[in-house]
Amino acid sequence: MGLMKAPENTPVWVNVDRCKACDICVAVCPAGVLAMVPSDKTILGATISVQTPEACIGCNDCELTCPDFAIYVADRKEYKFAKLTDDARKRAEEIKANHYMALSC
Repeated sequence: MGLMKAPENTPVWVNVDRCKACDICVAVCPAGVLAMVPSDKTILGATISVQTPEACIGCNDCELTCPDFAIYVADRKEYKFAKLTDDARKRAEEIKANHYMALSC
């Protein structure tokens, strides 16, 4: 099986049809790129959302920990990822403190 090609100018993307809203990817994201958002289309009432794609550092932690293979990270050859900043670390902590929900919710 070949590598999945990233949508253009997209560091991380989600197949929401596969996502079961387990929060694992949000919990492991060191840059606060991911968060859960309310959704009336899922049993748990939430789904994953890429909130700040420009902050993605390409660590692949989300993709590697997703039990449903619902999240993908671009190849380093296809996308120039950000550096992990103090603002990104702070955002990640705030999302975790907000029970993994997006900060705007």
